Amino acid sequence: MTDLTQLGSSRSVEHTDGARWVGVGHSTDSDAHAAGAGAAREALEGDDAKLLVVFCSDSYDLERLLAGIAAHAGDTPMIGCSTAGEIAPGGPATSSVVVTAFGGSGFSARTAAAPNASTRLREAGEELAAALADHEDGREHRVAILLSDALGGDQTQVIRGAYSVLGATIPLVGGCAGDDFKLSATVQLYDGAVRTDTLVGAVLASEAPLGVGVRHGWRRVGEPVLVTKSANNRVYELDDRPALDVYLDRFDAPQPAYCDPTAFARFSMTHPLGLGRRTAEEGARFVADANFEDRSLQMIAEVPEGGLAWFLEGDVDSVLAATDDACRDALAALDGRSPIGLVAFDCAARRLVLGDEGIENEVARIADHADGAPVAGFYSYGEIARTRGASGFHNETLVVLAVS
Repeated sequence: MTDLTQLGSSRSVEHTDGARWVGVGHSTDSDAHAAGAGAAREALEGDDAKLLVVFCSDSYDLERLLAGIAAHAGDTPMIGCSTAGEIAPGGPATSSVVVTAFGGSGFSARTAAAPNASTRLREAGEELAAALADHEDGREHRVAILLSDALGGDQTQVIRGAYSVLGATIPLVGGCAGDDFKLSATVQLYDGAVRTDTLVGAVLASEAPLGVGVRHGWRRVGEPVLVTKSANNRVYELDDRPALDVYLDRFDAPQPAYCDPTAFARFSMTHPLGLGRRTAEEGARFVADANFEDRSLQMIAEVPEGGLAWFLEGDVDSVLAATDDACRDALAALDGRSPIGLVAFDCAARRLVLGDEGIENEVARIADHADGAPVAGFYSYGEIARTRGASGFHNETLVVLAVS
């Protein structure tokens, strides 16, 4: 396994096949301008940069952070967002910034943004996708990277909107911005500006294959239940009983979880619901909160009324096994080519499940699969991976984009 301690928490990493290169810079400097400048300088060691992707803590003065990045990146197209933790070449991090650069003649890119997304989620997805779809340069391989705000409503509507425009021709990957677990407000970054309530995205076109892997490691427990009442990301009834009681009874949850918000939050972190799709990997849903008066469950995304829901559980070993599987799936799509970079969109809940030692292990595993190529990413409030069908929003899941 790769020894990440030899990489250092802020070392620049660049990997290239000649026509394309990927560079990653990381800084933990407490000064926002210095952090942005340092990370950008390290990421931009190659010439002809086509796209920057920035993941950063919202503890920074983000205007100054972007000014520092611009000092080295100029007007290079850029998207980014705030996080619930960063994934850097040296391992997992907090209160830091990670800049990933894609460059060389073998890449091209286009960025776009859709403001006021929370009031028009599907329309925002359509609008963004239409802007990205205009990027036609003849390169065979393309992926759309989307960064959104899970606190702004049901992100499945964003995916449906984007899919309605792009269809099955362009896979979607990405994640929902975080705010270091405050669950209050997140920030998106677009071409040098700080945004809120905005869907941002980029299409990356390449002369070589791109691969996407998506796994979560949660296992189905027992029989499914019917969602008999749900609306607006809230599940009211399962099998015609109060959803909270059915959920806790099925798992034989500790008694405090039935009435104490803190105890419930600790429990729900490791007990997601699964949607009744073909496989358990296709639809984990994080149970974000409980209403102890009407006994309902608050979800990050919709759980459709009339559908089936599964109870899911897992542990550190199963979650880490899913890390390996996601990386293998992403790399398998590269048609035997070696990766020049891996970008990970990892659920913030998985970070809490794994703990400090576990996330060090997880990022080391990702780096091991990268085989010397740079690794970057962030801990998100929801993950995006649409490789087939119209669905593609996930919770408590790891999504890996492999670039060759």
